Amino acid sequence: MSGEKRAASESFGSTQLVKRQRSESNLNNGGALTRTNGAGGGALIQGAYGSTALPASVIELAGHSGEVFAARFSPDGASIASGSMDRNILLWRTTGDSANYGVLSGHKSAVLDLHWSRDSQVIYSASADMTIASWDLATAQRIRKHVGHEEVVNCIDVSKRGEEFLVSGSDDGSIGTWDPRQKAALDHIQTDYPITAVCLAEAGNEVYSGGIDNDIKVWDLRMKKVSYELQGHADTITSLAVSPDSQTLLSYSHDNTVRTWDVRPFAPANRQVRVFDGAQVGLEKNLIRACWDPEGRQVAAGGGDGTVTVWENQSGKMLHKLPGHKGTVNDVRISSEGSMVLSASTDRMMLLGELPR
Repeated sequence: MSGEKRAASESFGSTQLVKRQRSESNLNNGGALTRTNGAGGGALIQGAYGSTALPASVIELAGHSGEVFAARFSPDGASIASGSMDRNILLWRTTGDSANYGVLSGHKSAVLDLHWSRDSQVIYSASADMTIASWDLATAQRIRKHVGHEEVVNCIDVSKRGEEFLVSGSDDGSIGTWDPRQKAALDHIQTDYPITAVCLAEAGNEVYSGGIDNDIKVWDLRMKKVSYELQGHADTITSLAVSPDSQTLLSYSHDNTVRTWDVRPFAPANRQVRVFDGAQVGLEKNLIRACWDPEGRQVAAGGGDGTVTVWENQSGKMLHKLPGHKGTVNDVRISSEGSMVLSASTDRMMLLGELPR
């Protein structure tokens, strides 16, 4: 689901840039990373907005040798994990020198999606090698390889409360549910089309899925039936995310629109709330993702033009267009306290910067 590799990027367009590169250290020794190519001859610079612990307005995280498809802040906010075409997952510190402190290796093909466990101790990854993996961050070892899909696994999500379990979506057209303690899937829901986006409802009883048929389906996990559909997108669904208050679903599509939907139990028949324009998926047609901020006030999406677009949720007004990448921005995340934005790109770079206010 990606185009050819691109050259390394500059950064969000800011001159206040510090670059961080992949370290040869492992998780256990946590070696510090030497500053390289920072603005002002390598000196750490106070960020322009002053709201984060970052040493500069923008930090470039360079270490992957292939396109970066997924990047996530840990729930505790201390770390970042990134997954790439190079089959590796890299781990980075969020604050201080933002050093790379670990590498998780074992997938046989590209890492397309990843999520942290709720306690920040385990990472779950989805791969083009048709497997899902769970990784122990204390040992940097793979705990388990979860097998059962017959094609590329595009996406995963983790339950938000109760017993931790996973859902996955694959090009084989199935939605898998998984107990991380078991190798095989608990169940599979078979659909008619490849699944390109999945997301669990807060209560864990429903799963939202999107695919190449352009429609979003809401599944009752216990009955394995579609409760209702959300129609309006005109192309493949690339991303789904539930709002922090669990009342609204955010979707992104190859039709170049980000949309929100009312997913409350007794919502009106027409559940579409708002359409956000201004982000372009580009010619590569990657599975680009969108996200909420922690309070549900803003939404952000990557773009094929190398930018991150940020909108105000209530009005739909575009707030920021953040440049800096030289390739498609495949993933974007806003940190749990709302002060930082993280982007991952086909240019093999990530940019970690302060979210403008």
